[in-house]
Amino acid sequence: MTLVGVLAGLVAGVVVGAVLALALARRRPVPPPPAGASVEEPPPAADVIDALPVALAVLDARGSVVLANRNAVALGVVRADRLLVAELRDLAVDVRRTRTHSEVEVEPTPSPLKRLPEAVRVRVVPVGEQGHVALLVEDITEVRRVDAVRRDFVANVSHELKTPVGAMALLAEALCGASEDPDAVRRFSSRLQREASRLARLVQELIDLSRLQGAEPLPEASVVPVDRVLAEAVDRTRTTAAARAIELVRGGERGLRVDGSEAQLVTAVGNLLENAVHYSPEHTRVAVAARRRDGAVEITVTDQGIGIADKDLERVFERFYRADPARSRATGGTGLGLAIVKHIVTNHGGAVSVWSIEGSGSTFTLRLPPSTSTSPLLSAGAAARTPREESA
Repeated sequence: MTLVGVLAGLVAGVVVGAVLALALARRRPVPPPPAGASVEEPPPAADVIDALPVALAVLDARGSVVLANRNAVALGVVRADRLLVAELRDLAVDVRRTRTHSEVEVEPTPSPLKRLPEAVRVRVVPVGEQGHVALLVEDITEVRRVDAVRRDFVANVSHELKTPVGAMALLAEALCGASEDPDAVRRFSSRLQREASRLARLVQELIDLSRLQGAEPLPEASVVPVDRVLAEAVDRTRTTAAARAIELVRGGERGLRVDGSEAQLVTAVGNLLENAVHYSPEHTRVAVAARRRDGAVEITVTDQGIGIADKDLERVFERFYRADPARSRATGGTGLGLAIVKHIVTNHGGAVSVWSIEGSGSTFTLRLPPSTSTSPLLSAGAAARTPREESA
């Protein structure tokens, strides 16, 4: 049962009481309490109605609004004594005529003059015997958006899983048929291994993303030396970069610290470095640096790659979104790396942004709160393990 439906019974009673109280207050004087009796004043009906988590409006027999809570005004469905949404006015007329309850989802007609939600769930209830009608309106725009994202996610996961699984099935069949040809066996085995690795990476990244989106507490949150994060991320990317003759360069300030999970931060920076390497031409440079700026620790990854078009800049952190699908699949990308970066940084209280010009490279920037701990680092060898400011 929906929130609107659950509240309908409660609100109907409150509304009936409020409407009748407004109508009868002028007719019947309230008798004074007995002498010496303690009287506990109930909260005013208006306060109760304003506390409801949905918009409420009561219309009289002429269709004028005689009662509305704050949410009705804030949602843009009520102004003064008018119900602004034509679809809701039509529903009220039908319920007043039939004297039956109605619960439907409505998409209000867009208007440049009114701020209205994209979709609402409305419960319309007849109230009393004077033709009053109560409308309970819930904004479900975000609910619909989340449902659409969920559907897209399931569809994308199914597609991404089907690709390597289908390839592995075909390669296994080819292996069976090439048992007498050692060269073909080696070739098919190599491709089978590559598809298996891609599938394993996709599954692991799905697991990681699910944990990050679940807002689980940071594992073993502690003081993290940024130097160590960058050194480990560079080390993980070194082999991939060397295969493409791409130079990895470290720079920036030393000795910066943040609070959080070192493993997750290494994953975030490593994903940015791998992304930069995959989208950069051979014999170019990828730089990673850290600095303190405006009260935050900034980690930047800059490449000399193909860049990102303006239309893609706002979407690169979405799950499975690829600015260049053909290039991404050719490099084995899953489309989840930047989404994982965003969630890791957000869970650390920071933010990630991107600057790019198509054809001139990109710069990704992580902004993290500096560490608030004054305790010394446990690893005395951290500085010794950090490479000098030179090519990594």
